[in-house]
Amino acid sequence: MIYQYPKLESIDRDVLALIRKDRQLLRFNVNGNPVRWNGFLRRNTFARALRGSNTIEGFNANLADAVAIIDDQKPETVAEETLRALEGYRTAMTYIIRLHSDPHLEINAQFIRSLHFMIQSYDMTKLPGQWRQGPIYVVHEPTDETVYEAPEALLVPGLMDELVAQLNSADEVDSSTVLGAMAHLNLTMIHPFKDGNGRMARALQTLIIARNGAVSPEFSSIEEWLGKNTDAYYKILADVGNGRWSPENSALPWVRFCLIAHYQQANTLLKRNAVIGRVLTELDKLRAEHGFPERYLAALLDATFGYKVRNQRYREENDISDVVASRDLKEMTNAKFLSAIGEKRGRYYVAAKALLEIQEKSKDTARAPNPYDLAAKKIDADQLKLNLTPLR
Repeated sequence: MIYQYPKLESIDRDVLALIRKDRQLLRFNVNGNPVRWNGFLRRNTFARALRGSNTIEGFNANLADAVAIIDDQKPETVAEETLRALEGYRTAMTYIIRLHSDPHLEINAQFIRSLHFMIQSYDMTKLPGQWRQGPIYVVHEPTDETVYEAPEALLVPGLMDELVAQLNSADEVDSSTVLGAMAHLNLTMIHPFKDGNGRMARALQTLIIARNGAVSPEFSSIEEWLGKNTDAYYKILADVGNGRWSPENSALPWVRFCLIAHYQQANTLLKRNAVIGRVLTELDKLRAEHGFPERYLAALLDATFGYKVRNQRYREENDISDVVASRDLKEMTNAKFLSAIGEKRGRYYVAAKALLEIQEKSKDTARAPNPYDLAAKKIDADQLKLNLTPLR
């Protein structure tokens, strides 16, 4: 037996309604402004999820480095193992993004093993794509204390067959969001692999939610939120797991934790979209004042949000020659929009004072409330007239 889909209470359904409302607005934004969503915001959100999920496992990179990895560039300051771990996770998530809406996609044990191989293939000693052969324990490194003992290895194939059946039960349950949370919980608790179980569980949760009608995988993920709330994440897993394989325990506390994460992450995306809109408006004014072409905006937007602008990406993004790209970047530098760092092939560009001022003016640091508080009061965010964003 694995952890069972819990019986939801009325307040849980109210919170799901709040999440659906925000996702409908996200979907409206995706359809209404495909350039923004398919460009900067999608890339930004993907990078934050990549960074968040891997930070939980100790693979640390800043957001600019994560964006570079999304762009298939090699950051200068990231350790080799961290780079390979993030590249593997990027590959797996890109596969999920490509396949989630494929009507022929079949989620089975081999599919899960293949995703794990993509995530973990940078270290063959961890047996990527294979069920573990022995016992496994989760150890709290600061105290060297064993905090969880997974089920026996002999049970893993059968338990994973049960998990696959649960993953494919979307027509029998009332929420794909809850089903995704169960995928995450059960894979984490079964711990079927020698390593990489957490990253695999988080990727699988995103796939299940996106596959069953939510917004696209990048915008279904709560990995950014979990990366910012790692202590609470570990605590709820410890509480539900109770130190050992305990599928008789209720999964409802875990599900509620995930619903809070989904609500607050959706609000983060909505607020981030609004911030990007304000920044783009200001940048377009600057561009127009100087008579610069619209293609400058993408580079200026990247720089305003702290990303490095490089000649190669700029020219590929705009389908222009190296000569034109170099001229454009020099012109933006002379206008004191960008500052050049380095020489020749190693040169990149960062925001100069004018863009930094726009960045500072457009910040929004308000935090989202707990949706269970809203549901208990039978009110929603619009009625409260709050600016909602949990994390940056």
